Amino acid sequence: MIPGLVFVSAILTAAGESTRMTRPKPLLPWRGSTLIRYQIDSLLQGGVDEVVAVLGHVHEQVAPHAAGPGVRRVLNPGYRTGRTSSIKAGLAALDPKTDTLLLLGVDQPRPPEIIRAALKAHACGGAAITAPRHRGRGGHPVVFAAALLPELAHISEGRQGVREVYEAHRDEVQRVEMDDPVVHLDLNTPEDYEAAAGR
Repeated sequence: MIPGLVFVSAILTAAGESTRMTRPKPLLPWRGSTLIRYQIDSLLQGGVDEVVAVLGHVHEQVAPHAAGPGVRRVLNPGYRTGRTSSIKAGLAALDPKTDTLLLLGVDQPRPPEIIRAALKAHACGGAAITAPRHRGRGGHPVVFAAALLPELAHISEGRQGVREVYEAHRDEVQRVEMDDPVVHLDLNTPEDYEAAAGR
């Protein structure tokens, strides 16, 4: 529980085909678990009240790793159309109490400390959007106030997805500098994964 926030939901997108990785990202070994299990546990430990895990590709294999208290699984049958469709599927499944939304991809592993720091900054800052940075460069997770949920529900792949909302509210973004470069970590290729796993 983060003081100042009523109910925090996280949408964890894990539906893609992992084409560049050549094997399903959610099932990659990570810190003694699978990547998706690590992410879910990290989000819950970091102060998120519910994790909406959006599955698609090989969902039958991934689903057992995305179960348990505080987790809601959503299947996105249109996952091949892009990440935007997964975010919209997650939005449709959010708990009505949600006053704060955190967005994260399964290929962006973040420790609980980063999740908690982003949420605390959002609670204290009162901004529409809170985004972490490291050495002046933007990172993830990005946190949104509930007032932006209707706009997020109308994003489209052709209009840059979530970035469309981010750009429309650029003057309302709180940019939080963090010491840890992990806010930039994105596992797109086997080389990315091997380098990060061995770090």
